[in-house]
Amino acid sequence: MKKTKKISSILLSALLIIIVMTGCGNADGDAILDKKAIKIGCKNDVPNFGLMNIDTREYEGFEIDVAKEIAKRVFGEDVKVELEAVTAKTRGPLLETGELDMVAATFTITDERKETYNFTQPYYTDHVKLMVKKSSGIEDFKGLDGKVIGVSQSATTKQSLQQAADEAGITLKFSEFSSYPEIRAALDSGRVDCFSVDGSILSGYLNDTLMLLPDEFSPQEYGIAIAKRNTKLAEKADEAISEMKADGALDKLMEKWGLDS
Repeated sequence: MKKTKKISSILLSALLIIIVMTGCGNADGDAILDKKAIKIGCKNDVPNFGLMNIDTREYEGFEIDVAKEIAKRVFGEDVKVELEAVTAKTRGPLLETGELDMVAATFTITDERKETYNFTQPYYTDHVKLMVKKSSGIEDFKGLDGKVIGVSQSATTKQSLQQAADEAGITLKFSEFSSYPEIRAALDSGRVDCFSVDGSILSGYLNDTLMLLPDEFSPQEYGIAIAKRNTKLAEKADEAISEMKADGALDKLMEKWGLDS
């Protein structure tokens, strides 16, 4: 009898621990919604999406406006939004460590990434494209056979192009960089033969000596990324995007930044 009571006591204690831990986890997940200031990761080198204005020293662009609007709809009009520049390589780790609450930085939604982060529904869809010098003589994707492609570290571009190259029977070489301006500079200096990333990003780096090839690959759906532990925030952010699509706010922001064509 005593042994049975002891076992029952141990089981009851274990159950209470599980209940307490579960409750704490939910509390932590909900607590973020009470914050008065939130930190959002954004790009600072992508024209029309996230760019540091050298005159005002403020971030501006489509994703900046989208992130601020979502923040207001989720946290209230008085929420303070603190923006921090991220790259394709740093945005994930900063989110995981809690240094950022959300990321709005041309973050493509993939099944693999969904295993690590919460993603909202897409707020913008693009495609991987290719930019080359007009003087290069390259006219299409197959013309890049044996050439060096400049891509961003930790982006999905390399994987998309490698798959397309395998299907086309051509060979590509890749050189990875930490920022888009670095890739553009490498293209200008001849260290790479092509600059590849999403088409809307490339359009901000075009000039009279450069051109986009007609080929495009792998639809890139951008979503707001949120840490796995913050499920409630992810749900609220997703609801906000649904509202913005329904009331026309998202379309207006696309038009504002010339992304509605």
